[in-house]
Amino acid sequence: MSRPVPSRRAFLLATAGAGAALGLAAAPATAGSRPFGRYGSPAARLTPGTLYVDPRGRGDFTSVQAAVTAATGSGRTLVLAPGTYRETVAVDATRTEATWIGASEDPRDTVIVYDNAAGTPRPDGSGTYGTSGSATTTVAADGFTARWITFANDWLRSDNPDYTGTQAVAIKVQGDRSAFHHCRFLGHQDTLYADTRDLTLFARQYYAHCYVEGDVDFVFGRATAVYEHCHFRTLVRTDLAAAPYGFVFAPSTAGANPRGYLVTGSRISSEAPDGYYKLARPWVPSSDTTARPMLTVRETRLGAGIDAVAPYANMRDAYPWQDQRFREYRNTGPGAAVTVPENRPQLTRAEAAAHTKAAYLGDWRPRA
Repeated sequence: MSRPVPSRRAFLLATAGAGAALGLAAAPATAGSRPFGRYGSPAARLTPGTLYVDPRGRGDFTSVQAAVTAATGSGRTLVLAPGTYRETVAVDATRTEATWIGASEDPRDTVIVYDNAAGTPRPDGSGTYGTSGSATTTVAADGFTARWITFANDWLRSDNPDYTGTQAVAIKVQGDRSAFHHCRFLGHQDTLYADTRDLTLFARQYYAHCYVEGDVDFVFGRATAVYEHCHFRTLVRTDLAAAPYGFVFAPSTAGANPRGYLVTGSRISSEAPDGYYKLARPWVPSSDTTARPMLTVRETRLGAGIDAVAPYANMRDAYPWQDQRFREYRNTGPGAAVTVPENRPQLTRAEAAAHTKAAYLGDWRPRA
């Protein structure tokens, strides 16, 4: 079967819109004769463990995956020159304590993007990719840090009306102590997969000053994840005529894990009409029917795009959201109005003291 080619225009529009939402000034796609800015060059390396990636051939490698493959062991740094890296990238569990840096310090300039969906046929004829296989970037290693990079999946439903597997992951993060600073995550369904390598692992992840956009369950998975000072934006859907368009969060926290997702000091905005999005729904996967999804949203501005009357919904009727661990605390904005109290469980001040970044991350203190 011939493979449909996604619309580049939609991706570029999303890229420009996300940059504006972050308040970033316009920046060129390349940085002239110094593609690595203040991070040096292959001739004068930042550290002995640093590799330089530039799609125009001015570094050690022209692709991110080639640099990852070469960066064996622990503690390696990749400096990525401005450009669009159209490829899939996988960081296996042996490549611990890695750091990726977008050299221009503007995440709009450095974009890792591909266009696989769950229903995309694998080239070898072995079936389709599935949700996990659709990820543009997969990070299984512990101690991963990224700064000033965009992770994207620009597969579009409108270009592929015959597909039933419409999940299209921009990044799947499975490692403990994974940190993302000033990064962007662009996609539609299942954009940011904050997960773990195994049901028994409680991987801690930290997202600071990041931008995430999508429509259906676009922040999901079973990690213990803190989203601090982040901006979540819900998109317009042309394939649906009525609400709801989708859901921002779909945690699948393991029942034994006392910490799921914490959203703090952030905001949720929308391109869609008022009330067309739910804040969350619980994901109890068939692989773990004992999961008890957990989401705490505190001191966050919820825009009018969130349905204030009924902000939560069920993913499967057998696991109603009321039986899960969904709580809010001191949120603001039209989408946070408590009009039906039983639909919006609130933490008390005493309970909120247990839902902080320090409580969720434990002895790990990610650098700002």
